[in-house]
Amino acid sequence: VSDASGCSMVALLHTGAAKFPRNLLPRVRQAVCSVLAAGVLKGYGSIVSRKLASHGFGASMAAMSSFPPQRYHYFLVLDFEATCDKPQIHPQEIIEFPILKLNGRTMEIESTFHMYVQPVVHPQLTPFCTELTGIIQGMVDGQPSLQQVLERVDEWMAKEGLLDPSVKSIFVTCGDWDLKVMLPGQCQYLGLPVADYFKQWINLKKAYSFAMGSWPKNGLLDMNKGLNLQHIGRPHSGIDDCKNIANIMKTLAHRGFIFKQTSKPF
Repeated sequence: VSDASGCSMVALLHTGAAKFPRNLLPRVRQAVCSVLAAGVLKGYGSIVSRKLASHGFGASMAAMSSFPPQRYHYFLVLDFEATCDKPQIHPQEIIEFPILKLNGRTMEIESTFHMYVQPVVHPQLTPFCTELTGIIQGMVDGQPSLQQVLERVDEWMAKEGLLDPSVKSIFVTCGDWDLKVMLPGQCQYLGLPVADYFKQWINLKKAYSFAMGSWPKNGLLDMNKGLNLQHIGRPHSGIDDCKNIANIMKTLAHRGFIFKQTSKPF
């Protein structure tokens, strides 16, 4: 049955099947489906929906039917913060490493990975870096190295089932810098391998421009403004930026946008 109220009625029929004598069930189902097909019960959709909601079906049905299915089971929202100054220091080093696991069916956050990273080439954060990111020296002192954090990311990916070949997931960043420049550059400097799952991603700026027809020059601020969303937390906080990315993705998905990989193969 294509009508939403029809689907609700059929679901309700199944939940109450035990109340009907078994020999009458086929006739009851046939009669209900015939009536639904004729559209007679269309006006009762809201009543049935409320009945289903009282049994806990409402939220899950709404989540599944409110936007088209995505191509991925999970989106892994990532936004690095790194050492910085004016003029820029070299090499830059990742100091905040957050990932949000976003369910591709519901567009809700299911799990979080979040660690601060000890810089080794320039271990002392500059005042500019602290003012920009909100990360103070005490937040990185004594934290794991990038190599150790990458090992923990891999453990988290395995625990979350993201390394299963049958599970389709992809990283999402605000721009190409995080996974095209920052991570491979620092890994090359330190002689560390880059896992294959970091080598394909969705640039949210490109996705937004495809969906909305305009390029967000100011990144997250422009995207939130274009979608009438409130900015979450502090700009240039890695974990807060991830939450904003996830919120923008959810909004675009509810508008019918289907996310596709934007990076080119390495």
